[in-house]
Amino acid sequence: MISRACQTIAKVWRLWAKALGAKDGSSNRDADIIAGIRTVILVCYMVTNAAIIANAVRHWDNHPSVTHPIPPAKGVL
Repeated sequence: MISRACQTIAKVWRLWAKALGAKDGSSNRDADIIAGIRTVILVCYMVTNAAIIANAVRHWDNHPSVTHPIPPAKGVL
């Protein structure tokens, strides 16, 4: 007998796999593997986007990194 938690996890996985796209593969096992690969790709995209946004926020309105101004050259017009 399958517990209620396992049934819930199976239902959530089925819905998540459908949300990722059409069911591909010749069997349910192949479709689950493909959905797993798509999930990994999606997580990579999300991590990359979070890193890009964090970098943009970190450097938002940042002061110049050069703190010592370069003196003008003497004798140059």
